[in-house]
Amino acid sequence: MDHPLLQAADLGGLIRTVGSATGATPDRPAYIMLDELVYARDWDLWLKAFHDDRWPIRIAATSSATAALKQRRLESGVGRWTEQRLMPCLFDEFLDLVGEPDQLSPAPTLAATLHDLQAGSPGSPAIIRWREIFLLTGGFPELIVPHRQRDLQGNNLELEFEGLLLKSQRVLRDDAVERAIYKDIPQSFGLNDPMKLERLLYTLAGQMTGLVSPTALARNLGLSQPTVDRYVSYLERAFLVLTLPNYSGSEARIQRRGRKLYFVDGAIRNAALQRGVAPLGDPRELGVLLENLAATSVHTLAAHAGIRLHHWHEGRRKVDLIFDDPRQPLAFEITSSSRHSRAGLKALIERHGRFRGHSYLVAPEVSLQPADATKTGIGTLPLDSFLVAVGAQAKRALLDRLG
Repeated sequence: MDHPLLQAADLGGLIRTVGSATGATPDRPAYIMLDELVYARDWDLWLKAFHDDRWPIRIAATSSATAALKQRRLESGVGRWTEQRLMPCLFDEFLDLVGEPDQLSPAPTLAATLHDLQAGSPGSPAIIRWREIFLLTGGFPELIVPHRQRDLQGNNLELEFEGLLLKSQRVLRDDAVERAIYKDIPQSFGLNDPMKLERLLYTLAGQMTGLVSPTALARNLGLSQPTVDRYVSYLERAFLVLTLPNYSGSEARIQRRGRKLYFVDGAIRNAALQRGVAPLGDPRELGVLLENLAATSVHTLAAHAGIRLHHWHEGRRKVDLIFDDPRQPLAFEITSSSRHSRAGLKALIERHGRFRGHSYLVAPEVSLQPADATKTGIGTLPLDSFLVAVGAQAKRALLDRLG
């Protein structure tokens, strides 16, 4: 629908033509696939009309302009259509696409799935290398498949990797960053100066996994605080970034306290800053990307399962992720080092006893140890096992939601 000839066309007329040409009837409806739906004029009103007037059609539509989709569906879509978010691939899906499937049958809850994992050592060198590629390439299928194609052709993956990476970062910069900043968001929200939004995105990219301070951002960028708040909400609604509220027993305190920022895919952040392969040689930056990878994986699970995701921060004590499953909440501290302090997890357990036996330090080079088998109530999870388990749980949650 973003073709120049179709943008000016009447959606009702197009659908009527298809219905007539196929001889569609209520018992034998026409199935119509519409790509980039939001570029059609009055698309939401037409979908409402198709439903309310019982046209003999079924429509499946896609849109990469997610901000526009969310902005226009509020009134027309209620009770008339369902919306599914197609998230970037998770690590287990990536492994499947490159021919390294890791099958895992998840339990009903993530807590049970993690408890049932087989004890063992960290991942194999091959899986670790694929994880590094995934960190920098991102979870976008069209950017993942070429890695497998090069491998199948017998080429040297190491020699090909940097060229594929730089190409994927150019694609992400064009399709994800610049399209959202200069086309989707201005079209959806009437933004007149997208360059200010781009500057904010670059600033946030440098602060990924940190607490968002609208006051400091406003001061550094020469914007008002309400403008910063509004711009961050635009980036969230365009699914470039996500923010997590601080965990608390009080809902009012959750809403008031600082939010932690992540990118929906860390590769988008790398593309925005044009980092290339540099993060692999910088332990601090690599640690930030690993935390972002873990956070976005659990965020996908939370979105499919309808469960809230938080961080926890009190004074100097903090925990990266709180998966607030009412059946059994979990706490995760994500790190690149097995020697990372467990002080935050211990403080969380003292403050909220429900996390004892359900808190984990997640790192690339630790062995699996169930949390309920330790004196402290804090276990350890190899990062790759954790990512595969979360991915399998997210798939189950999605299938459950779809029925």
